[in-house]
Amino acid sequence: MKVFRLIFLWLVCCTSLFAQKKNEAYQYHIRQTTSPVKIDGELDEQAWLEADTATNFYMVLPMDTSFARLRTDVKMTYDQQNLYIIAVCYYDPLASARKNRPFVQSLRRDWEFGKNDNFIFFMDPFDDQTNGFTFGANAVGAQWDGLLYEGGKANLSWDNKWYSVVKNYDDRYVFEAAIPFKTIRYKKGITRWGINFSRQDLRTTEKSSWAPVPRQFPTASLAYTGTIVWDQAPPQVGSNVSLIPYALGGLTRDYANDKPTTYRRDVGLDAKVAVTSSLNLDLTVNPDFSQVDVDRQVTNLDRFELFFPERRQFFLENGDLFTNFGYANIRPFFSRRIGLGVPIRFGARLSGKLNKDWRIGVMDMQTGKVDATGLPAQNFAVVALQRRIFSRSNIGAIFINKESLNYEPGVTEAGKPVYSKYNRNVGLEYNLASSNNTWTGKVLLLKSFDPQNGGKRNLVHAANLLYSTRKWNIGWQHEYVGSSYTAEVGYVPRRGYIKVNPIVSYMMFPKGGKVLSHGPQLNSYSIYNESFKQTDNESIFLYLITFRSKSVLSVWTGHDYVRLLQPFDPTNTGRDTLARGTEHRWNAFGADFISKPQSLFTYTLSSRYGGYYANGTRLFLSTEVGYRFQPYVSLALSANYNEIRLPETKSITKFWLVGPRIDLTMTNRIFFTTFVQYNEQAKNVNLNARFQWRYQPASDIFLVYTDNYLPGSLSVKSRALVLKLTYWWNV
Repeated sequence: MKVFRLIFLWLVCCTSLFAQKKNEAYQYHIRQTTSPVKIDGELDEQAWLEADTATNFYMVLPMDTSFARLRTDVKMTYDQQNLYIIAVCYYDPLASARKNRPFVQSLRRDWEFGKNDNFIFFMDPFDDQTNGFTFGANAVGAQWDGLLYEGGKANLSWDNKWYSVVKNYDDRYVFEAAIPFKTIRYKKGITRWGINFSRQDLRTTEKSSWAPVPRQFPTASLAYTGTIVWDQAPPQVGSNVSLIPYALGGLTRDYANDKPTTYRRDVGLDAKVAVTSSLNLDLTVNPDFSQVDVDRQVTNLDRFELFFPERRQFFLENGDLFTNFGYANIRPFFSRRIGLGVPIRFGARLSGKLNKDWRIGVMDMQTGKVDATGLPAQNFAVVALQRRIFSRSNIGAIFINKESLNYEPGVTEAGKPVYSKYNRNVGLEYNLASSNNTWTGKVLLLKSFDPQNGGKRNLVHAANLLYSTRKWNIGWQHEYVGSSYTAEVGYVPRRGYIKVNPIVSYMMFPKGGKVLSHGPQLNSYSIYNESFKQTDNESIFLYLITFRSKSVLSVWTGHDYVRLLQPFDPTNTGRDTLARGTEHRWNAFGADFISKPQSLFTYTLSSRYGGYYANGTRLFLSTEVGYRFQPYVSLALSANYNEIRLPETKSITKFWLVGPRIDLTMTNRIFFTTFVQYNEQAKNVNLNARFQWRYQPASDIFLVYTDNYLPGSLSVKSRALVLKLTYWWNV
């Protein structure tokens, strides 16, 4: 604990050295318009003739030492209902019209940033350089929207009502949008917001921004935003209540267990109530998430549980307050634990800003009981509080309570599992972020409470510090998770360990040639038990080469050591297991390549070969190939192959994971996706076909068909069909 306190004090001192907003000098003065604005991709309205222009963008990539080659002009204005923006993105004046055609994946919203010509912008309504919103479109009009958290990470699963058009010309494309003030959260009376505009052009491989951003950071980095200066405080929108009802019909058949077809007829309601312009109350009754994209399957050779991200809309706005508390493998709260095979009856979530310095999140969810397994009805309650300190850092606290209602663990039916009466977690963390983003870090302390735990070894503490410049990346992280720590609503796949993880990388930039940057990276972690005896070590030396075409090559070699704490099947196929306490060491090497995104045909290649458990060997080959008939059709095929040879058990295991995908985007409102996944390890073939029609902003019709088959015979295991209608109604 003494070391923990010293690190905490050091991080506080580091933060206090950086207090000034980096790009304060970049200011855009926005004025209210008295004339109407039509969202049509035209600059002919009087409002645009009178608005100021943000231009002279800076290059971010390939190199951040000059102005951008391509011209981009941005104007903004507003009225009492909407914030308006128009961006004119000019092509290379020396290139022909044919060469200036845009590169895009499709018309599907929330596209992959690196594979699309695009214009996006980032708003920080509290100018706290930590949280905000992002909106934009690719060059053919597919929308992008998301929430910004932790200073510049984007959660694109967030969805809300706004309007945009992209119009194409021979020498430019024009993006125009209206963002309702009811869509974003901001505090009454604040007249200075953070803002930055970003443009990517794949033909020239140029990424640029209005306020300059160092190339090692994303243009979404809120530490480098400029400032919108309002001519008066943004308007208050009055009552802001949205009702989002749904109606659903469906059928399901379990062929594997020879059960008859079951029919579904459900209705439910979500509601969004703006308690203030920066504080939102989300309510849900009988929610359904059947339209959510299917998880991409993976080959599981891990000894611990895998992580899959949350995709359900209800949990997303200000979700970082809850789900980003902790580290990637130490999450005291993980929303996918709620409603996992259990009906959610109702829930409420209050989240947002109290003022520029304080954020709050309160959530309460109620699930129903499941008689077949004896699972009782349960209540999930979470309270999170965050206080900004210095320029961009914050202190956060969290309390999590999972409680089984009307249930006594000692009184259960024979043959049914025993569940806990309650599980609670309380935590405190300090998040460091210097004003220029060079220093980032976190210090974490957690404690769990449950009836089975006597209070010993139920603590977690961890800390990390990362120093990032254009050339250097130097970091340190350590973790301690007690053997009795429990987080039943969290994601903590491993307990009873101490981990140390240093990392260092260096990047070099040639002045010419095909290589843009190259350099080495060393990453090593060691894991010890609570007696400080080593149980794991992995050390990887990697060399990364980025080409000016934006293709990327990396080669690596590594060494692993594992001392098994439990019996383990290294193929995860139910074969022979290796004994607890056995030690395993091996070396391996591999290479990865990502092709340039400008081509209609794109691909990635990945390989690994070397030792494995029990003096065995593992060969891994993976690829993902894609072809697009832009912007309407995108075809993709992912495939990976594993071959594991274990001399001690005289076994050879081979399995494939193959996933073809067809993405058809007839307009930027009508989408059809078919995704097939053949998982030889899991002995399953999954087919998921999803049709979506966004008939109004944030209102959809979904038709989802799902099949599961046995490999080989392709006999049906289960089948489901769901039709769902949602409607977003602003009261």
